[in-house]
Amino acid sequence: MKSKLYVYDYDAYEEDGKGPDTMVADILADPEFPGLEEVRIGSWGSAYEECCQPIIDNMVANAGRFSHIQRLFIGDMDYEECEVSWIKQGDYSALWGAMPQLKELTIKGSEELVLGDVCHEGLESLTIICGGLPVSVMEAVQRARLPHLKKLLLYIGSDYYGFDGDRDTVRKMLAEADFPSLEYLGITDSEIQDELVEVVLESKYMGQIRTLDLSAGTLTDKGGALLLEKIPAYPNIRSLDLHYHYLTDEMMERLSELPVEVDVSEQNEPDEYHGDIWMNAMLTE
Repeated sequence: MKSKLYVYDYDAYEEDGKGPDTMVADILADPEFPGLEEVRIGSWGSAYEECCQPIIDNMVANAGRFSHIQRLFIGDMDYEECEVSWIKQGDYSALWGAMPQLKELTIKGSEELVLGDVCHEGLESLTIICGGLPVSVMEAVQRARLPHLKKLLLYIGSDYYGFDGDRDTVRKMLAEADFPSLEYLGITDSEIQDELVEVVLESKYMGQIRTLDLSAGTLTDKGGALLLEKIPAYPNIRSLDLHYHYLTDEMMERLSELPVEVDVSEQNEPDEYHGDIWMNAMLTE
C-alpha cells in the first residue's frame, strides 16, 4: 500500500500562508499523488484554531481525482503538533457519497465532528480517535448503514474532553447498530472501562467478531473477571486486546491463559492523592 502524509509545519502556516484552504490543492499538485492508495492528512497548520472543513469540502469537490484513494486519515498528528482534544474536525456528511471506493476512514479529534447520515457500501474500517466521544457521534454510528464494515474502533475518552454519554449510551449504540460483517470491535480509552466491558460482553456482536479490543482504558480486575468468565463461551474470538490497563499481576496471568491471543502489555498503577484513587485512560491529555 502506497501511503503519504501531508502536513504543514509552523513556517508553512505562518510565513507561506498555508492552511486548510490550500491543503487539497497541494495534494493534487504532488506528482506522487496519482500512485497513492492512502492519504494521511496531518496538521493543517492551525488545527487548534481552524477546522478541517475546507479540506473535506475540497476533496468532495475533486472527488473524481481522489477515486484511487482507498484509505483516508484526517488528523494524523501527535500532541506536539496539537493536543487531541484541541483538533477541530469537520462535517463528513458529503464525503460518504463522494468517495464510494473508500475502504478505511480514520478520524482523529472530536471537536466540531459531525458524521452526518453515514451510508457507504464499501467502507470496511471506521476508526475515531479522540479524548472524548460525543453522544451525537455515537448516535450517527448507531444509525450508520455500513453493510461491509469489518472494523469499528472508537475511543470513548473522558467527560472532561467531550464524552457526554454513559454505559447506556454505548449499550444502545451497540444494540441498534447493524454491522453484519463486523469482525473487529474496539470500545477503548474509557474512564469507565470496567462498565463498558460488561456492556460489550452483553452485545449481539460477541458471537461474530474475531477481535475484541478493550484497550487503553481503566480496566481493573473487576472487568478482567468478567472477561475470564465470558470469553471462553465465544470460540469465534481469536484476539483480545487489553493493552494499557490497571490489572494486577495475578489477573494478567489468568487472562493470558485464555484460549485466545491476549495482549496485557502496558500495566499501570493507580495514583493515590489525599486518600482518593485516580486512574486515567491512555489518550485524554
